[in-house]
Amino acid sequence: MTQELPLMRKATAVWLVENTSLTFLQIANFCGLHALEVQGIADGDVAAGIIGQNPIFSAQLTTEEIARCEKNPSTILVLNKSISSQIRTAEKASKYTPIARRQDKPDGISYLLKYYPDISNGQIKKLVGTTDKMIDSIRGRNHWNMKNIKARDVVLLGLCSQSRFNEVIAQIKAEVVPEKPVKKRKVAKVKK
Repeated sequence: MTQELPLMRKATAVWLVENTSLTFLQIANFCGLHALEVQGIADGDVAAGIIGQNPIFSAQLTTEEIARCEKNPSTILVLNKSISSQIRTAEKASKYTPIARRQDKPDGISYLLKYYPDISNGQIKKLVGTTDKMIDSIRGRNHWNMKNIKARDVVLLGLCSQSRFNEVIAQIKAEVVPEKPVKKRKVAKVKK
């Protein structure tokens, strides 16, 4: 299990060095740094331009926790779990495609429509990052540049990752209703 670390680790370490009597090792363990790096912060060699961030204001530590650890140098600072569980990292924003790759989107859409006819517009948008209008124009074969569009693999074009592609394809296969199994006829065996 990985140790939960405070936000802005070096800024927190700077504040703890400047405002507490905690040992370098205690600060290093809490902030996920090396003890020599914390000593460098105290000496002014490391993190010279970083402004200290108070972990009490951000509710990552309590004054009681700091006081407890200042009394006994062998104890370890514990991150306030209730706050750290509420802190979420930024979720992935909408898919950005570089300008050089945007011309490849129609080829990728054509590939998906050709080899996976059951794919929905939402799934194509999830993979390629395009619009319904673009998908419908390629599906209806009335895109303005239809004669130059060639079906090319979206992963090889760099429009999506292989893992994301595999997820969507597995989703498509799960959504397709399987046909009824064909009953096998019994064949009489001929004796020789």
